[in-house]
Amino acid sequence: MAESLLTVDELSAGYGDVQVLWDISLAVEAGGITCIVGSNGAGKTTLLRTISGLVPATSGRIMFGGEDITSLAADRVLARGVVHVPEGRRLFRGLSVRDNLLLGAYLRRDDAEVRRDLEYILTLFPILRERQWQDATTLSGGEQQMCAIGRGIMSRPKLLMIDELSLGLAPRLVERLSEALLEINRNGITILLVEQDVLTAFEIAQHGLIIETGRVSMSGTTKMLADNPAIRQAYLGM
Repeated sequence: MAESLLTVDELSAGYGDVQVLWDISLAVEAGGITCIVGSNGAGKTTLLRTISGLVPATSGRIMFGGEDITSLAADRVLARGVVHVPEGRRLFRGLSVRDNLLLGAYLRRDDAEVRRDLEYILTLFPILRERQWQDATTLSGGEQQMCAIGRGIMSRPKLLMIDELSLGLAPRLVERLSEALLEINRNGITILLVEQDVLTAFEIAQHGLIIETGRVSMSGTTKMLADNPAIRQAYLGM
């Protein structure tokens, strides 16, 4: 079994008096793709926001690369190599595709490597090269997702967390993005994917977790989960 890059141990979190996560525990293997699936409101987005330092944990621990990052601010979590591509893309209106991508590298000082990574992204997503001077918020939904993922890669992540890859996108675009994630992973970036489309998630990832009402109800290889009759009925309609 590969070494865990990220370990979450009995993590609880929420918003004010509303608790959303209840004693969540999980491990993300270095070099792999792990998916988190579950229904709307299950706590998937809150989990990513807590890992990335945007929501404070009320109890439990988050370990990344052997370091306790539970109480770190979001910018310090990012500096450690944890990059969060949020649901809804959150691109900056009025800035070009190129400038949105370069904002992902704002903590970096290695200009030559930044240029190399930018070229890699424009090669990975050729449509972004064609539209690099266009306002990023005028792109189609799929193109915006490419830009958001590219911006994340510009931070040189060790762990790339993506919230709802396929939300609102046509199947053809989801397939293209899935291929891109596999390519990104082959280049050494560990991926944690939150996804409502369980079929897509299981096709991309090697390991998965099911979250229900803020708790992990089941985890294992995606093949094992896909073969489970309860999961097939609840999430795959089979």
